Amino acid sequence: MLYIGIDLGTSAVKLLLMDADGKIKKIASRTYDLSFPHPGWSEQNPADWYEQSIDGLKELLAECDKSRVAGISFGGQMHGLVTLDERDEVIRPAILWNDGRTAEETDYLNQVIGKETLSGYTANIAFAGFTAPKILWMQKHEPDLWKRVKKIMLPKDYLAYRLSGTFCTDYSDASGMLLLDVEHRAWSEQMLEICHVEREQLPKLYESYEVVGTLKPEIAEELGLSPEVKIIAGAGDNAAAAVGTGTVGEGRCNLSLGTSGTLFISSEKFGVDAHNALHSFDHADGGYHLMGCMLSAASCNKWWMDEILKTTEYAREQEKIKNLGENRVFFLPYLMGERSPHNDPDARAMFLGMSMDTTREDMTQAVLEGVAFGLRDSLEVARSLGIRIERSKICGGGAKSPLWKKILAAVLNLKLDLIESEEGPGYGGAILAAVGCGEYESVQAACEKLVHVVDTVEPDPVLVEKYEARYQEFRKLYPAVKALFPFT
Repeated sequence: MLYIGIDLGTSAVKLLLMDADGKIKKIASRTYDLSFPHPGWSEQNPADWYEQSIDGLKELLAECDKSRVAGISFGGQMHGLVTLDERDEVIRPAILWNDGRTAEETDYLNQVIGKETLSGYTANIAFAGFTAPKILWMQKHEPDLWKRVKKIMLPKDYLAYRLSGTFCTDYSDASGMLLLDVEHRAWSEQMLEICHVEREQLPKLYESYEVVGTLKPEIAEELGLSPEVKIIAGAGDNAAAAVGTGTVGEGRCNLSLGTSGTLFISSEKFGVDAHNALHSFDHADGGYHLMGCMLSAASCNKWWMDEILKTTEYAREQEKIKNLGENRVFFLPYLMGERSPHNDPDARAMFLGMSMDTTREDMTQAVLEGVAFGLRDSLEVARSLGIRIERSKICGGGAKSPLWKKILAAVLNLKLDLIESEEGPGYGGAILAAVGCGEYESVQAACEKLVHVVDTVEPDPVLVEKYEARYQEFRKLYPAVKALFPFT
């Protein structure tokens, strides 16, 4: 049989067709617009997600035996607020994960309700990108629109709803709303009361590998598929990427170097970082995970290349970088504020340490190193909890750079395993679809069969020592400049 994984990203939707043996048969992608109506705001039109997904599905299925398609599942950008009215029409553009408008609401939750209280209810504190602060913002600033809200959704769940008619979400994605009791896998009644949300406004909860419904007949006809094709709940993008890299079960690690950057550690047991610098979420395999998330990772390099250097020759820009571990220029990678571990939506990016002999290559190198140092910040929190990680899988667009992987391996002092498929959330979504359709008895069993390590980047001991010294300098910078934020 064939299985489809839909990776609903921030800039594009990527669709992947996989057979039962894990072989990728075809990939299609479609882009859509991202809107920044005010500084620090980030929005998208959910209708664009659906329309581009349908168009991508048609390309994906054009040359295959459509009768063999058994299931569709998802990996999707997390935390976005999607609101529907009683006629199932989108009320306003979705407020995305990297939107920073909710500083006041985040402060209210953390300071008035209290971080300890929030952590007790949800295992997490409030971050500007989470869904609950967005809900409070909408209630305050758009009360007339809020009165119309009948359904509150996350981005990938809007696709599932349009495809199946089932109002659903999964535990991994719901974990990032600040409305879920993560430990007990249930909506937190206390948080619903705090956020003035009715239970009926929230979707039914599923495990990521559970079937939520089947394809609507009219959509099945449009795509040439059977209406018996199963729709499986899917997962938040990071949990789906972890499945796609085999980061399931106890004590596995995955680095995702996409638009955002994440350090993801899977566990069979529930656990919370005492300072809530790392997120404590449910995992797509039925277990749990700890995750550090930096809001700008590969997007830092994209910004530097596209907007500042005005070039698409990413690899060529990195060719002249030779003196690893010796760069005197630092880059703080906070283009959209920062989440882990600083939780500061007002933080901004900056270069430090430039002099008259600073070169273009120094600054490019500083961008790559700054992201690596930011991920190291989260790894240090994990290490402070007694978690010992010696190796990690790596995925995401930034992982295609040999130089960046070499830098990361040295900065983190980890062996970085490269897998056969680099498709992350899309591949994870297809695996979840296969599990949901009964092809495999569990997510872990599927990953053991389908995910294969093909290469490993070993940390260079000389660079490890050099970067250790550079990191100790880097970690002093944010505390030193924090008082300057926000810039006016």
